[in-house]
Amino acid sequence: MIKTGLEVFIENSEKYKRRAVALIANQTSVTPDLRYSWDVLREEGITIRRVFTPEHGIFSTEQDQVAVQKEPEIDCETLSLYGDSYDSLLPDEACLSDIDLVLFDIQDIGARYYTYVNTMALFMERIRGDVEMMVLDRPNPLGGVAIEGPKLQDDYRSFVGILPVAVRHGMTAGELALLYRDTRKLDIKLTVMRMRGWKRRMLFRETGLPWIAPSPNMPTEDTAYRYPGFCLVEGTNLSEGRGTTMPFKLIGAPYIEPYRLAESLRAIELEGVSFRPVFFKPTFHKYAGEAVGGVFIHITDVQAFKPFLAGVAVIKTVHDMYGGDMFLRDVYEFNDRHPAFDLLTGSSVIREMILRGAAMSEIQESWRDDENAFLKIKREFHLY
Repeated sequence: MIKTGLEVFIENSEKYKRRAVALIANQTSVTPDLRYSWDVLREEGITIRRVFTPEHGIFSTEQDQVAVQKEPEIDCETLSLYGDSYDSLLPDEACLSDIDLVLFDIQDIGARYYTYVNTMALFMERIRGDVEMMVLDRPNPLGGVAIEGPKLQDDYRSFVGILPVAVRHGMTAGELALLYRDTRKLDIKLTVMRMRGWKRRMLFRETGLPWIAPSPNMPTEDTAYRYPGFCLVEGTNLSEGRGTTMPFKLIGAPYIEPYRLAESLRAIELEGVSFRPVFFKPTFHKYAGEAVGGVFIHITDVQAFKPFLAGVAVIKTVHDMYGGDMFLRDVYEFNDRHPAFDLLTGSSVIREMILRGAAMSEIQESWRDDENAFLKIKREFHLY
């Protein structure tokens, strides 16, 4: 079993007992024996002034894009970093006036649009003076080797696209913090409490650590493997399976004929994945209470599976079969300047290629150079 940054910090807690600490945490901030970091650190004599919480809240009680109005009591001042405006994503500087050490300890998922590391990045921009930011590192559930997807274009920066990385980035939160400090030229004191024993080839199931659902629709590590591709469905009129017990595994809409869609997807011969025709009925979110036709995404080889490619392929196939403009243009994560799909992919390129009927091979090639360039950049920040 590996040791997380939290465990390593606890081993060295004596040297931090004189510090005034703020903790950025949620329910994934646990030791291997399932004790929450805010409890354990106080037992070790660490003074925690307050706990900041990300989207969904400290116990992930809120659904996506829902403002966290009130947190459950944990015997410590708790402040949400996810309200009803973009400004709510940033900590009030007054809340840092009595702090000299900020600890970030949240389990990331390994995709650019998963918002917890974006909360970390925005917090870094608010740190001033002698305040130290320390990332208590945790594994990337998808491993640290494979990457996938296009880069983020500057004009498409949003809360689902803060970090200048590939969609599936293959980096830990600590490595991302180092990259962000350098690319944004932030003059801050940044420390990463490294894990012990983690190898870049490891998927989460190989770490020996307990899986704690980091958000309401990430119930299993198996869900996380699909997320870098099938989160893209949020930007379309397809259901991504929210409102069922299998989000990001079920994809569909009332107008879809499941057998036809599954047959078309199988014909693409994507590696490591198979598609089963299904009907499902969401209890909330898109098409709540309606019978929805679609497919279940079965991963047959997790090492060969390319989730971003598969997500784009499903969306393109549905568009090719049924026509129309399936891309949503509502406000998405406080941004109304671009369609949600563009914010997720990092530009309008892929959406425009789908709309004009470009071949899947051409679409995939559109992000190849970005992947090659990012591979070279990310190695400079590897800690493992």
